Amino acid sequence: MEVTKLEHACQVVTDGAARLVIDPGNFTRPVDADGVVAVVVTHEHPDHVTSEQVERILRRNPDAVVIGPAGVARVLAGTAVDVVTDGDHRSVGPFDLAFLGTRHNVIHSSVPVVDNTGVLVNGRLFHPGDSYTVPDVPVEVLAAPVGAPWLKVGEMMDYVLAVGPRRAYPVHEATLSEIGYGMHTGRLREAVAPTGSLVVLAPGESLTI
Repeated sequence: MEVTKLEHACQVVTDGAARLVIDPGNFTRPVDADGVVAVVVTHEHPDHVTSEQVERILRRNPDAVVIGPAGVARVLAGTAVDVVTDGDHRSVGPFDLAFLGTRHNVIHSSVPVVDNTGVLVNGRLFHPGDSYTVPDVPVEVLAAPVGAPWLKVGEMMDYVLAVGPRRAYPVHEATLSEIGYGMHTGRLREAVAPTGSLVVLAPGESLTI
């Protein structure tokens, strides 16, 4: 299994000829991928999903299923969405998907808190979306958010320490300058060090799991 990081929150997981796209939003290049069996969306914010991205993927892969929490079904009106929440499981092609968590982290008291459900892929790769959900099973690889309106570096470090992954790679970086990204990634590396290592992927680079 291999994960390719695209810009910001989007990942493409490949197992054989099958692909799983996670969080194709508007901070990410147009996703042109064949062999897509599923699109998983952690929550409804446009940096994680747009109808244009999903429609583009489905035109190339008409048999692909779209999976996400209830808020995603509302914003993708006209697209069939398999609604999931904490504790649900789905199997699509070679991918076993476990869904964890229910709510987005708080941005501010004036900003509504939306549904957010992270995904654990094949029991090995966890993408939390915009949350600090800690799986109740060991995590081999964590896609760790490093920059967001809801994110505080100290809380990010505590989250990674709680998950204790063997490897992590930074995601959700589009809100940071180059200097800020380097600073946040340095703190992330410190948090991962007690249990594993950090792999920094540029958009388009891949990690074998």
